[in-house]
Amino acid sequence: MTTISSLFNILSCRDHVEYYVLVAIVISSALWYFWLYAKSKPQSPPLPPGPWGLPIVGNLPFLKPELHTYFQGLAEKHGLIFKLWFGSKLAIVVTSSEVAREILRTNDVIFANHDVPAVALASSYGGIDIPWSPYGPRLRMLRKLCINRILSNARMEKSVDLRREETRRTVRYLADLDRAGSPVNLGEQIFLMILNVVTQMLWGATVQNEDRELVGAEFSGIVQEMNDLLLVPNLSDFFPVLSRFDLQGLAKTIRISGLRERMDRLFDRVINQRLGMGKGSEGKGEDFLEVLLKIKDENDEKTNLNMNDVKALLMDMVLGGTDTSVHVIEFAMAEILNYPEIMKRAQQELDEVVGKDKIVEESHIPKLPYILAIMKETLRLHSVAPLLNPHRPSQTTVVSGFTIPKDSKIFINVWAIHI
Repeated sequence: MTTISSLFNILSCRDHVEYYVLVAIVISSALWYFWLYAKSKPQSPPLPPGPWGLPIVGNLPFLKPELHTYFQGLAEKHGLIFKLWFGSKLAIVVTSSEVAREILRTNDVIFANHDVPAVALASSYGGIDIPWSPYGPRLRMLRKLCINRILSNARMEKSVDLRREETRRTVRYLADLDRAGSPVNLGEQIFLMILNVVTQMLWGATVQNEDRELVGAEFSGIVQEMNDLLLVPNLSDFFPVLSRFDLQGLAKTIRISGLRERMDRLFDRVINQRLGMGKGSEGKGEDFLEVLLKIKDENDEKTNLNMNDVKALLMDMVLGGTDTSVHVIEFAMAEILNYPEIMKRAQQELDEVVGKDKIVEESHIPKLPYILAIMKETLRLHSVAPLLNPHRPSQTTVVSGFTIPKDSKIFINVWAIHI
């Protein structure tokens, strides 16, 4: 009897013991084959761990106002890299310097893009400025332009007189209020001082003296409104498919308030005044605006700036230069007031390096290590951006043994890393 006929006889008789043995062998062989196939097939690492969320809304109902401290608590439970669901948006939170280095340095090109809030697109120039531009030749050009031709050491030294004048004006104003026994809103005065310093560096040689306070006051209102809107949680960011409906009405609020139009008119006024003065007005230094306009008129293919690009760069410098500096100075003053012994030692260093009857100059700063240490400690305790600007990977990648999907929202908890 052949082997085939023997198998046929076994299969045709289910009461035969060999039938069950044969079935067991077939099933075992199939399972063994599938196990080998699955083992040989490369598997994607898992997503980071994280707390359970609710259907549709995810972890949104459980978020706390101070996200950086809330995230630190979650990191203690779920590890230094974990996931959350913000509606339909997957968020990855990093609370480790090693993982942050892997994201920002090792895989910097993949994570170079930022997650753009809907309000930022509506209130700015459509995302053509530095914070929101996608990574590519244009973004590299804008960064290089700002560093080499606007924020270089040589150009910063040229504007030292502008900074000195505004700083001394503010100090004199505060001294007058002190002699009169009048209360002072220190945060407001610091904001106005920094705003005036930044705007004078941008177009201080352009705006006439009688217009500077007016321009500063207008920009103060615009900066405050824009920052307030950016801090409002927006459903359009959590459910991008709903962004066209503007369910919270934030885009409508921007249109009604005319925030973008007011900013545009302010830039137009300053730019038109510069264009009306002609090239290189005598007796005035070259400000940042004049540099940008010169670059725009060069028609260089490598730069290729238009007027909206000029306005967007000016906006970046005003927004980025005011809020961050005010934050650091205000918290440093608050910390010093809480620790009189630190204030006394800082005053002693100023007396020794600068002198009691002299005014601090920028050239003194490298010679004031204790005060520099105070500022660094302030930045550690009160980070300007505790979670940085959220990044968005351009492709799915693996970080620290976990899969990080494309277009997820990446938070780097700088505050928790430094604590």
